[in-house]
Amino acid sequence: MYSGGFYPYKTLEEFWAFWSRNIEANRYTDTGSTVYKELLEIVRNKEYFVLTTNVDHCFQKAGFDKKRLFYTQGDYGLFQCSKACHNKTYDNEAVVREMVARQTDMKIPSELIPKCPVCGAPMTTNLRVDETFVQDEGWYRACSSYEDFIRRYADGNILLLELGVGMNTPVIIKYPFWKMTGQNRSAVYACLNYGEAFCPDAIKRQSICIDGDIADVLRELKNG
Repeated sequence: MYSGGFYPYKTLEEFWAFWSRNIEANRYTDTGSTVYKELLEIVRNKEYFVLTTNVDHCFQKAGFDKKRLFYTQGDYGLFQCSKACHNKTYDNEAVVREMVARQTDMKIPSELIPKCPVCGAPMTTNLRVDETFVQDEGWYRACSSYEDFIRRYADGNILLLELGVGMNTPVIIKYPFWKMTGQNRSAVYACLNYGEAFCPDAIKRQSICIDGDIADVLRELKNG
């Protein structure tokens, strides 16, 4: 599904046939996974904040406080102008479900192609793929909340818990967490990652690296 997002579809009818099904599966379908709910049970009564590059809304669907979430890379549930002519995003659930229901031969009806209400250009997904990514008021509000949280605990006890972060975009979570750990003797960096659990030698004494499945490890933590 991830690779399909970069395919050069010949028409917008084909583009939205793929993307509507992708969005429905990843944003609007309940997978039945308990991972996010188990994580919430662990942090619920603690002072927490979630920084994520995921765009599937699973944290909020699991019950995390939306005021404690920062989706840096966008949201499958939002459309934006493909030309970024204005700084606003739009909920897409109704039209996505209609695209899925009415498509045939891997194409949606032309009349369902979403158009920007301001300039008339085609709409696109609110995902950070280039310089046209729209950071709306909600994005900036979440960014400010995250920065406030980090400032509050810059010199105090803080657990920087990194879950499943790879090397695709390490500058958003991994590298900043390493830096914050190195600057704060009271910080602990915990990396939980199957096959990629590591940290720099400079913060080794302040780090916990667990090579394992997130679901299994969270279940063990929850059960004490």
